[in-house]
Formats: sequence, C-alpha cells, structure tokens
Amino acid sequence: MEFVTTGDGSKTLFNEQIGECYHSKHGAVQESKHVFIQTGLDYYLQKHSFKDIAILEVGFGTGLNFTQTLDYTSGKEISVDYVGIEGYPLSLEVIQQIGYDAFVSEENWNNYISGYKQALNETTQIDSNTKLYIDHTLLMNFSSDKTFDLVYFDAFAAIHQPEMWSDEALAHVAKFVKPGGVFVTYAITGNLKRSMKALGFTIEKAPGAPGKREMLRATKV
Repeated sequence: MEFVTTGDGSKTLFNEQIGECYHSKHGAVQESKHVFIQTGLDYYLQKHSFKDIAILEVGFGTGLNFTQTLDYTSGKEISVDYVGIEGYPLSLEVIQQIGYDAFVSEENWNNYISGYKQALNETTQIDSNTKLYIDHTLLMNFSSDKTFDLVYFDAFAAIHQPEMWSDEALAHVAKFVKPGGVFVTYAITGNLKRSMKALGFTIEKAPGAPGKREMLRATKV
C-alpha cells in the first residue's frame, strides 16, 4: 500500500494488486462528501422523516465514508445502523496514518479508531446513536437478515474489478435494499443503468464529483 495525496489535500491509498487508488485522485474527502453524503445520505433524509437509517457500504476500505456519515449525523438525533462489506480489511495502523482525522471532529475520529477492531468481529456501538459492523467477507458471500435504506456502492472501478459490477453482484446487493431504498455510486455506465432498471430501480443521473461528469442514484420501487 502506498499513500497518495489527492487534489483536495486528503490522502488515499494506492492498491498495487488492484492497480487503483481507494478514492478519487481529484479529492478523496471531496468525492466522499459529494457522492455518498450529499447525493446519498442527505438526499434520503430530506425525503424521509425517519429517525433511524440502515446503511450498507460495499467496499468499506479506509472507513472514509463511514467517518463522513458519522460527522454528518452527529447532533441530528438520527440512529445509524451501518454495515460495511470488506474482503480485505486494512490494519488499524494504516487507517490511523491516512489523516482523515483532519476532516471530522476529534470525538468522532477517536470513537471510530477505538471501535474499529471490535467492529471487525461484531456490531459495535461507536457513539450513542451509531452502530458499526464490518463484515470481513467477499460481496457474493455476504448474507444478512437486515434490509437497508441506503447503499453506498464504493467498489473499485469496473475496469479493475469487473466482477463487482456484474449483473449477479448487483442483484445480490439489491436483495438487501428496502422498497424506497436508495443506491448511490460514483460511476454511471450503460450496463449499470440497464442492470439496476432490470432489478426494479428507478434511475437518476446526478452531477458527478470532480473528475466525473455524472454519477448514478437509483431508488428501489
């Protein structure tokens, strides 16, 4: 793993085995906020008056999207049940070095770091309103009796991990989405749109994060 400084000053990791960075080189934190927080979480909460939200992340990685979610929901009296799928969890030491503590509150960062290892084994209370579980498994082996309001689909790009974007993989994810639930990802392709429509989702093109013209938001009918 190699640390790479991105366009907004935040860091990401370059995975030599995959041949890609974990986040956008145009700005790791910037992309997380735009794609997953603004276009996903904020959009969902604006449309619904729920005080509880269940989030599934495909590709937990460094936990950047989780920490941004934690920071966004702090003080809003929203209960978050967050499940991340990660086939190859990073060590706590790597996560501590990546520097995302500069982009969230000190309390939220410390809570995340304190609970990270436990969350790899069991559902862990990160703060009074937020639970985290990181399932150390490959996507197609993921199983849960839960369904989710919101999916952050943050797998590596299809050119590097085509199996993550296959019809089979997307159908597997769709099983865990509640009716009315929202699926967001940084990418948008013809194949992705066709797959999600076939799975019973309505499709929206949303403005992309810097470096990408558009992204996908899909709602399960």
